Amino acid sequence: MASATLDLEDLRATVADVLDVDVPEVTDEVDFIEDLGVDSLMALEVMVVLEKKYSVKIAENELREVTNLKKAYDLLTAKLAA
Repeated sequence: MASATLDLEDLRATVADVLDVDVPEVTDEVDFIEDLGVDSLMALEVMVVLEKKYSVKIAENELREVTNLKKAYDLLTAKLAA
């Protein structure tokens, strides 16, 4: 089974859906915690959704590094390439 290909706009839509915000609010650099008010429970929910969608495992220390969409994209790209 091939893993889902990583598309930035699809990732943006997925994150926006999980966080219950409008897609345009999830810019590449917007800070999830500072700008969108993401708490640890919401961050965990995003992680679970991304792990299922892209068939990857995200460690807790990696999750803490993902503070914006660009960092999430870079992390997932690296995991899918591994």
